Amino acid sequence: MVVLLKIIQVILALSLLVLFHEFGHYTFAKLFKTRVEKFYLFFNPRISLLKFKRFDGKWHCKAFSSNDDPVWDVHPENTEYGIGWLPFGGYCKIAGMIDESMDTEAMKLPPQPYEFRTKKAWQRFFIMFGGVLFNFILAVILYAAILGTWGEEYLRNEDAVYGIAVNDLSYEIGFRDGDRILAFDGVPTENFSNLQVDLVRSQAHEATVLRGGDTIQVAIDPIYLPAMLNTPGMFDLAFPFVVKEVAPESPNADAGLLPGDAVTGIDGQDMFLVQQIQKELLQHRDSRITATLRRDAAQLEMPLQVDTAGHIGVLLDTDLTKFFQVTTHDYNLLSALPAGAKKTWTTIKGYVQELGLIFSPKTQAYKSVGSFIAIGRIFPDTWDWYRFWTLCALLSIMLGVMNLLPIPALDGGHILFLIFEMITGRKPSDKFMMVAEWIGMALLIMLMVLAFGNDIRSLFH
Repeated sequence: MVVLLKIIQVILALSLLVLFHEFGHYTFAKLFKTRVEKFYLFFNPRISLLKFKRFDGKWHCKAFSSNDDPVWDVHPENTEYGIGWLPFGGYCKIAGMIDESMDTEAMKLPPQPYEFRTKKAWQRFFIMFGGVLFNFILAVILYAAILGTWGEEYLRNEDAVYGIAVNDLSYEIGFRDGDRILAFDGVPTENFSNLQVDLVRSQAHEATVLRGGDTIQVAIDPIYLPAMLNTPGMFDLAFPFVVKEVAPESPNADAGLLPGDAVTGIDGQDMFLVQQIQKELLQHRDSRITATLRRDAAQLEMPLQVDTAGHIGVLLDTDLTKFFQVTTHDYNLLSALPAGAKKTWTTIKGYVQELGLIFSPKTQAYKSVGSFIAIGRIFPDTWDWYRFWTLCALLSIMLGVMNLLPIPALDGGHILFLIFEMITGRKPSDKFMMVAEWIGMALLIMLMVLAFGNDIRSLFH
């Protein structure tokens, strides 16, 4: 059931994003009176599930119809709209354009005024850029709607008063529990949850850290970059060990622990952070300890049993608003739109930095490139509208940025040639564009093989 739910979410999300992307091409093509032959959600090899077309003064509709339709084909001036049976993406077929359809026969015919190839270079530029532009517009709309509906809540880095809790990798690099990270290469991070992301994206060589009242510099060896990419949890949020509830099956159910008790020491050693205490308890598995507790204004000692897993059988209070000043923002319609635009721009910049990591062999980030399997994993196991729309906005940006890559089979390749044409006044030949399209498709196939290979490999790790 979980797998089916994830598949549904992936198909719905990608369908929305691709439909909006192709609608961008469609809109500018129509604006410049360029013929759009077909506009489809999903692909339709040989058969279409449903298709519509207007001719002879009225709309016509067919279901489960062959693509070879002599009656419909005698009206090429009108766009055929449809839904294919292969639920991946969609397409917008523009007359006189060399694209992934590789319609070489149509390109052999004399150019027509309604074709893409006869339009001015700047018009062709906007037709090609329209898909990317609409993906970014969709992201702005989605982020604005998310902020307007749910608001925004996050912990500022400066408000993480207990600092970080480190894992083995961050400890090896030089960070310590309780460190308060002030900046990477002199650039501060506002959102605590973005510490590791900002470190990796910036490929920082130095961190400014507040440790025990002293400001120090932690040198970051670039050799750790591949590990940082694949090791989540480098900077966990350190917070106090406060009991929320004692589990009925706890070995300390009758020990006298109460909700609100805060552990401030173990066997005479002062410690109060969750991560410190958890590490200490692991050293006392299946034995008894003496815990120092703070209960209201009083301090008391209490013997507790540690089970074989290193737990004392309590649920922790994880309500961050009790320990930190959590920043919240509420938005109305007028304020949500600029906030959505700002978040879109910030996300675009971040994703461009991540792409730079992928194309840098020393980072080994190419090993994290994934396909539909990887996309499916990021969707939640249960339906969550907030997560779904947030991921749609992120994926829309990713689709837009990826399409800007200067690969001939992508929009970015066509845009690159169009910019060259606008600067030099020289238009690449149809033969050159055909060859470039084949090369671009070969590169994309190689990228897909890499992505599926990474996904399959991850299934066995």
